[in-house]
Amino acid sequence: MNDHKTPPSEMIRVPTALIPAVRQLSKLHREGHTIALLQALEELTTQFDSDIDINNSGKLEEKLDNLESHLGNKLEVITKKLELMEKAIASGRYSNNTRPRRQAYSYQQTQVELQPRTNESLAPRLGVSPQSLIVETEKLTPKEFISWSRHRDPMSVGWEWDDKTKLYYPVK
Repeated sequence: MNDHKTPPSEMIRVPTALIPAVRQLSKLHREGHTIALLQALEELTTQFDSDIDINNSGKLEEKLDNLESHLGNKLEVITKKLELMEKAIASGRYSNNTRPRRQAYSYQQTQVELQPRTNESLAPRLGVSPQSLIVETEKLTPKEFISWSRHRDPMSVGWEWDDKTKLYYPVK
């Protein structure tokens, strides 16, 4: 005797929003459309998975670019500070020499000159997306934008938009 019984169905939990779809799939299965149904679901899943991978890799790439830009800005600041420390040490300001100094502070700190920036290069420095930087530029008055950008800038520098050059300039 051939004993080819269908295995018992498993009970699974399904999100409420998917219950009607699962009922329809079950009905199609009972009507004998299982193979066609499985193929169609596999194609749909493959298409869905490939869309997700593309979207996620784009977002990941954007986040990596933002992080790289942000770290580049931080490294630039650290490099400048290290240069200043090297100059101070070389000038003898921090030596172990016990003889009295002629001047208390003979070393003058040089200012780091910030260059104008594009929307794409300023946005990561302020911790926002280029799109939201444009929105803030258009939404706020020039004075408000300088204050807003000063609060977001790692060195508390205010930035001003120049519509002619399409660049942001640091405000002293």
